[in-house]
Amino acid sequence: MQSYEVLVVDDSVFMRKIITDLISEDPQFKVIGAAKNGKQAVEMVKRLRPRVVTMDIEMPEMNGLDALQVIMTEQPTPVVMLSSLTQDGARETIIALERGAIDFIGKPSGSISLDLRKVQTALLEKLRVAVKADVTKFRVHQAPAWKPSVGPQHGTEAKQTITHEPRPIPTNPLNGQAPSQVKQVIAIGTSTGGPRALHQVISNIPAHLPAPIVIVQHMPPNFTKSLAQRLDSVSNVCVVEAKNGMILQNGVAYVAPGGFHMSVARNGTGSYKIHISKEEPRGGHRPSVDTLFESLLPFKELKRHIVLMTGMGSDGAKGMLALKNAGAVTTIAESEETCIVYGMPRAAVELNCVTHVLNQQDIAQKLAQAVLR
Repeated sequence: MQSYEVLVVDDSVFMRKIITDLISEDPQFKVIGAAKNGKQAVEMVKRLRPRVVTMDIEMPEMNGLDALQVIMTEQPTPVVMLSSLTQDGARETIIALERGAIDFIGKPSGSISLDLRKVQTALLEKLRVAVKADVTKFRVHQAPAWKPSVGPQHGTEAKQTITHEPRPIPTNPLNGQAPSQVKQVIAIGTSTGGPRALHQVISNIPAHLPAPIVIVQHMPPNFTKSLAQRLDSVSNVCVVEAKNGMILQNGVAYVAPGGFHMSVARNGTGSYKIHISKEEPRGGHRPSVDTLFESLLPFKELKRHIVLMTGMGSDGAKGMLALKNAGAVTTIAESEETCIVYGMPRAAVELNCVTHVLNQQDIAQKLAQAVLR
């Protein structure tokens, strides 16, 4: 059996030992080193060239976000972040995913906790995904307003870069259209590598686009709120975490809340609304892309533009096929060239339901053209 080499990065000696032990229990992985801060991690990545890195965020000398930025610039290597399950932890994690981290796992009870054993299965699963990712083909995406942290502070600059007061959803109709006059809808599904891809696409959507955007990103609760806030801070359109009963408005993007399915339903007034539910996961996912896509099937009066981007598995492919057969105007799959994991888009391509296969940086322009023509 092939063994993948792992570098563990954490400022806690105890935590480094726990993480090393958890990983070493799987013969598929071999821990070849442990770093106590980001500066040491950068040096060890260059010297040891591990196949994958686990990276803490808050560390002295150089924090995990800054180390990730340097690694992805100088020696691109798949990185799985260790994140605290707090609001600040979620915000920092979104920045890490934008900067090229493959995925993250939560630290259930802080930086020193035996509870980390509870997430061993998830950790090993994410490492298996990470070793399949080819991060060398991506250019580093510079997060807005980024600069290195100063001195031994634990992520101070990172927290500052994501501080953002969400814009309120417009109360006045956009482009002179009331919510009931929504004529088109964009639906996007993504998973592993999705926050980075969504940053690229949503930040390039023009303001006042005459269509709402509904988004499913496979992500746990709390993190989707931070994702929506982050996207809102860098985009021309308003981005919010969806809530049950929200009326779809043109020029607004709605991110499905982690842990809940999101679908689109008809409102009693003839407009369209968000429906949030906690039905059983589909294919292990809640939210599910297929659930969102399939909810759009009855609305043949809408021009539907459907997008699948980077992610493991096939969630969304069957929904895209059904929508294509039901008259969807545009079906886009992200190309293998830019996908961090070419799973979900590949599944759609193999079902022969894709009208456009596009690099990540070209998707926003194509959507704008399709909606505005």
